[in-house]
Amino acid sequence: MNTMTLGHLSLAQFAALALAAFLVGFSKTAVSGANTVSLAIFAAILPARASTGVLLPILIAGDVLAVLTYRRHAHWPTLWRLFPAVAAGVVLGTVFLMWADDGIMRISIGAILLMMAAVTVRRRRAAEREAEPDEVTTRSGRLKARSYGVLGGFTTMVANAGGPVMSLYLLSAGFRKLGFLGTSAFFFLIVNVSKVPFSVGLGLIDGHSLLIDAALVLFVLPGALVGRWAVDRINQRLFEHLVIAATVLGGLQLLLG
Repeated sequence: MNTMTLGHLSLAQFAALALAAFLVGFSKTAVSGANTVSLAIFAAILPARASTGVLLPILIAGDVLAVLTYRRHAHWPTLWRLFPAVAAGVVLGTVFLMWADDGIMRISIGAILLMMAAVTVRRRRAAEREAEPDEVTTRSGRLKARSYGVLGGFTTMVANAGGPVMSLYLLSAGFRKLGFLGTSAFFFLIVNVSKVPFSVGLGLIDGHSLLIDAALVLFVLPGALVGRWAVDRINQRLFEHLVIAATVLGGLQLLLG
C-alpha cells in the first residue's frame, strides 16, 4: 500500500491527524458530517487511497462511542430498510476502487455530496416534517431509502464519505437530534465493520496503517466527550444547519482538493 509509516510523520503532520481523530469523535456524538473535515486532513497528509484505510479504524472507534452514548434512540425499521441498498453500494464502491484514481474519486464523491445537500435544502423548505420518521413506510419513502442507501454505501466504501449522505437522508426523513444520532451510530458501526474485509483485501489496511491508528485512536474519546457536551446545547434548527454546512464543506473540499 502506498502509505507512510508512523515514523515518517513529522510532529506537525501527527498533530493534524490527531486533530482529525478528535473531530471524528466530535462528529459521531454531535454534528454528523463534520468528519468530512477529518477525511480531507487525512487525504492531505497521507496518499488519498491509503488514507481511507488509516481512517476506517478511527471511525469505528468513534462509532463504538456513539453507540454507547445513543443506543436507546436508534430507529431500527429505518436501519433494516437501508442495509440491503447499502450493501449493494459497498459492492459498487469496491469495484470502483479497483480502477478509479484519486482525482476521479474526489470529484465523483464531492459532486454527490453537493447534490444531496441541495436536494435536502429544497425538501426541508418545501414542507415541515413530522417528529416521528414514519415516512419510510410509504412507497416514496422506500424508494428514497434505497437511493440514499446505495449512495451511502458507495461513498462510505470509496472514501469513508458516507456520513454526509446518510445525514441528509435522516434529516429529510424528519429525525430529531437524538433519533438522528442513535440511528446513525448503529448504522455506521455495522457498515464500517463490514467494510474491513474489503479494505484489507484491497490493501488499504495493513500493519503500517494499524500502527498509525494505535497512536491516533486515543484522541477520539475527548472529541466524543466534547460532542456529547455540545449536543444538548445545540437547538434543532442549528443542528440541521450545521449538518448541511459540514456536508457542503466536505463536498467542496473533495472537488477542489
